[in-house]
Amino acid sequence: MSTYLTTLKTEQTGKWGHTLLADLVYQDDELGQITVPVGFQTDFASIWVLHNAVLIVLYALVAGYGNYAATAHDWPYTNGQVSRRQADDLLYRALRAEGVAKWRAALFWIGVRVGGAKRYKPA
Repeated sequence: MSTYLTTLKTEQTGKWGHTLLADLVYQDDELGQITVPVGFQTDFASIWVLHNAVLIVLYALVAGYGNYAATAHDWPYTNGQVSRRQADDLLYRALRAEGVAKWRAALFWIGVRVGGAKRYKPA
């Protein structure tokens, strides 16, 4: 079962931004160990494209959940070490490992599949 091997430690560095104060290590059942390095900047699960009414509703249902998972997901999204689909699937598993309900994890997954393409940076 996927699990976190370390605790998420961050410092807020702006309205949306957070900087990791220690490595976040997540052991994923499919992709193996994901280490998000100290100093990495994340915005957790913020949605930048809120002009879409569907995304606004999704965001309202998921806001405040999944900071660990969002950070583990942001890392491969910014460095392209896996495909976008693999990173989005990792998000679902990471949410479940964090204890987020299946239905809420599915909403997160739908949200990144619908609105995440512009944020993904392939290698």
